[in-house]
Amino acid sequence: MTYTMTFIVKLHRHFQRTVILLATFCMVSIVISAYYLYSGYKQENELSEMSSEVECGDLPVLPLNKLAQWKTVKSSDPTRTDPVVLVFVESQYSTLGQDIIMILESSRFQYHIEIASGKGDLPVLIDKNKGKYILVIYENIFKYVNMDSWNRGLLDKYCGEFGVGVIGFHKNSENTLQTSQLKGFPFHIYGNVGIKDCCINPHSPLLHVTKPSKFDKGPLPGNDWTVFHLNHSAYQPVILAKVKAPENLSPPIIKGALHATVVHDLGIHDGIQRILFGNNLNFWLHKLIFIDAVCFLSGKRLTLSLDRYILVDIDDIFVGKEGTRMKANDVQALLDTQNLLRTQIKNFTFNLGFSGKFYHTGTIEEDEGDDLLLGSVDEFWWFPHMWSHMQPHLFHNESSLVEQMILNKKFALEHGIPTDMGYAVAPHHSGVYPVHVQLYDAWKKVWSIKITSTEEYPHLKPARYRRGFIHKSIMVREGGIFLISCVPVTFPVFCEQFQKRTNVILAQMIKSWKKPLSFVLKISIFMTHLSNYGNDRLGLYTFVNLANFVQSWTNLKLQTLPPVQLAHKYFELFPEQRDPLWQNPCDDKRHRDIWSKEKTCDRLPKFLVIGPQKTGTTALYLFLIMHPSIISNSPSPKTFEEVQFFNRNNYHRGIDWYMEFFPVPSNVTTDFLFEKSANYFHSEEAPKRAASLIPKAKIITILIDPSDRAYSWYQHQRSHKDPAALKFTFYQVITAGHHASAELKALQKKCLIPGWYATHIERWLVYFPPYQLLIIDGQQLRNDPAIVMDEVQKFLGVTPHYNYSEALTFDSHKGFWCQLLEEGKTKCLGKSKGRKYPSMDSECRAFLSSYYRDHNVELSKLLHKLGQPLPSWLRQELQKVR
Repeated sequence: MTYTMTFIVKLHRHFQRTVILLATFCMVSIVISAYYLYSGYKQENELSEMSSEVECGDLPVLPLNKLAQWKTVKSSDPTRTDPVVLVFVESQYSTLGQDIIMILESSRFQYHIEIASGKGDLPVLIDKNKGKYILVIYENIFKYVNMDSWNRGLLDKYCGEFGVGVIGFHKNSENTLQTSQLKGFPFHIYGNVGIKDCCINPHSPLLHVTKPSKFDKGPLPGNDWTVFHLNHSAYQPVILAKVKAPENLSPPIIKGALHATVVHDLGIHDGIQRILFGNNLNFWLHKLIFIDAVCFLSGKRLTLSLDRYILVDIDDIFVGKEGTRMKANDVQALLDTQNLLRTQIKNFTFNLGFSGKFYHTGTIEEDEGDDLLLGSVDEFWWFPHMWSHMQPHLFHNESSLVEQMILNKKFALEHGIPTDMGYAVAPHHSGVYPVHVQLYDAWKKVWSIKITSTEEYPHLKPARYRRGFIHKSIMVREGGIFLISCVPVTFPVFCEQFQKRTNVILAQMIKSWKKPLSFVLKISIFMTHLSNYGNDRLGLYTFVNLANFVQSWTNLKLQTLPPVQLAHKYFELFPEQRDPLWQNPCDDKRHRDIWSKEKTCDRLPKFLVIGPQKTGTTALYLFLIMHPSIISNSPSPKTFEEVQFFNRNNYHRGIDWYMEFFPVPSNVTTDFLFEKSANYFHSEEAPKRAASLIPKAKIITILIDPSDRAYSWYQHQRSHKDPAALKFTFYQVITAGHHASAELKALQKKCLIPGWYATHIERWLVYFPPYQLLIIDGQQLRNDPAIVMDEVQKFLGVTPHYNYSEALTFDSHKGFWCQLLEEGKTKCLGKSKGRKYPSMDSECRAFLSSYYRDHNVELSKLLHKLGQPLPSWLRQELQKVR
């Protein structure tokens, strides 16, 4: 009994201890769990309920566990996707869509546009196991989140597999709910609100161009903002701001709390990173973050260098009426500002353009300003205008331009102005583009000019399309941004109000950033004028504030280079711009205004015969010039009846050189100028160049059996003693392999490649619509030219109708048709045409028939698509395929 009681007491004690230990363990577990639950809750909600005292720099860093998960998200693989952005827009003319495209174009990023459909239809995303797009952008995020499940599944699978991210914009309307949850996202949004006091999350991994700065105090424009109420650490804020009237929301939010206007979905849940914008791109900071978002989501394949080169030209030094020029204190302010800007912009120096004739033509105070400029000549860079500030295109001979330039150079030498900068600017950019050849020649002769600039190439607007080019060894750099200023003498009442508002206007101008040139373009040329630096000194204020702004809000590194060095840097960055693309000066009013009145666009051809060679183009040429209203170019000393302008280096001689081959038509309406250059057909450059200069021109091509064309070219080369053609048989030429000699491969290329008819025609159809293209059956032209020429006349719309049946006769001795002259005489092609040579052997024909089989099939498909009949030779070749 005693033993039993003792055992029960011990068991009871053990039970008590066990209960106490369990209770203690439970209490500790509860405390620890409560602590971590509270900490986790606090961490998740720190993003959504930040007091007005919190600075952006105090935002929580991404938790380590989330950071580890984020780093496993697949990023864009450069070998698996093309560097093209897929942009879904609401319509062709939607404002936000155009802003997106403007930034992509200004950044030189390739893109493809699709109109977003209600179901979310997608273009082909994959081609040959390679992704076609590196990034997807939705102008309206609702078109993305509301896609049907099939299309959304396809897009998500593509984005996940190829590491492609998504950018979307939340667009509010009058019907937008003020509070809602974005479909597919675990957070609420507040729409149609006004916001203020924005800042950037310094911990955001997006930041590249953008630099996190302190609060930008003050209200942001508009009351149509969307803010994201984040409570999930898989979504990081990028830009934050405060709601102006949080008490008006339902449910209300904490006063002074920061909410995201741009949010980054880290892709932790589904492997797809997304960046959502709570407004359009009108806000300057949204533009910066958008550029960084494109860079980040593309794995930095679509990125912008942080190096920026700027040059500030001050045109019209010494030029201007009294009251518009700089005084001595203005010049001193210019010097002081230049020194200030050098602390922010490496090597910054104002570049002064002068016209010496107007020195000392102002008031006494302004003449003192002229003297101080010349007394500080070594502090600036200098470049010449014209002596009398006349527009160069008004001078019709080179000698007059040279005389003007010599006067300006004499003035420069007398006053110690350097004359070896190699840079010049024509007043109003006259003569630079459209090219006035006399200006270029005079510049080189007097000043040894190497670089100039213009804002007119290819057109003044839109500015993002401007380019540079090189002509006659002078680099023509694209011009840039202009400033206007206030002239008190002219508008005294307006200027008083203008000067009161200058600070406000400039602050808005810089931050509105309507054209993101300073941030997107690698090189920016500011073209300013003397009057910008006198009176209100708008120019000085602008550049000081611009430098401060760039330094405060971006990581860009600004520097200035002398003009010639900057031009070399420009074409080093954009080598594709070296070759110009000439346009018709008469198609642009601004171009006509700065083009010589002695020149006329009427000397450009209305149609081209483009070849290919050895198909009957010379016969067609002879038939065409028989028509009284059709006029050909004058012959070239080197290429006979062919100018060969669009396909060779002759193109770089310019359109003045080209038009010299054509007469001024006696009747612009009825006369048809044309040229025949058979090398145009297979040229890669000719279609684009021709479409740029003569976009309304009609195009005529002749097709014969490509096997016969190849053989005819080989025999042509033999008759002209081509070493390779004499050395090798035709079979050796057409069957030559990769290890053949250079001369053999060159001949093979000229024999075979022009016969890729479909490939070459499709290249022309990229630039010319089908109704401007006529394809002639070469065999029919040889057998019945009168029928073909009737078709040609109808295609051209030329009058009067010319009866070729009565004008042509067949010469049995020559073997082709000739022009019938008076008294029964004939005019035929030259001795080199219609030459006799052995027939092609069966082995060569069989090889070529096989070689061209696929090309002929593609040609038949193209002709069917164009609604054109198949030539007889093509029908015969297609029968072999079957």
